[in-house]
Amino acid sequence: MLQPKKQKYRKAQRGRSDTKGISYRGTQLSFGTYGLKAISSGEISARQIEAARRCMSRYVERGGKIWINIFPHKPLTKKAAEVPMGSGKGSPELFVCPIKPGRIIFEMEGVDLKTAKEAMRLAGHKLPVVCKFVNGNDL
Repeated sequence: MLQPKKQKYRKAQRGRSDTKGISYRGTQLSFGTYGLKAISSGEISARQIEAARRCMSRYVERGGKIWINIFPHKPLTKKAAEVPMGSGKGSPELFVCPIKPGRIIFEMEGVDLKTAKEAMRLAGHKLPVVCKFVNGNDL
């Protein structure tokens, strides 16, 4: 699963402002011909990214090439069950990637349009944000 090798700080503040507004970076296809674009905001965990990637690669029967354009770098903490109020912040549990609308999440190349569209649709169902399929040939 994706996670940073090294971090400056072990615990980060929650800060929900990183999912407000629209994305200005990563909004165009860079590597592949087809892409999966987020049209809502949210946070995608490392497990969700991996589930979507596996879903796509299995559907295309390990053909073509898939790029992951996002990386989960933000740690989320969680307190243990039945812990009283106070006693500090919980320990880091998982890593997430904040997503803004317009961000390209996955890119694909080397497969036909119909296969890519269906693979991206299946991958989109694994993610907590609303996504749409984009075709680089149309742009």
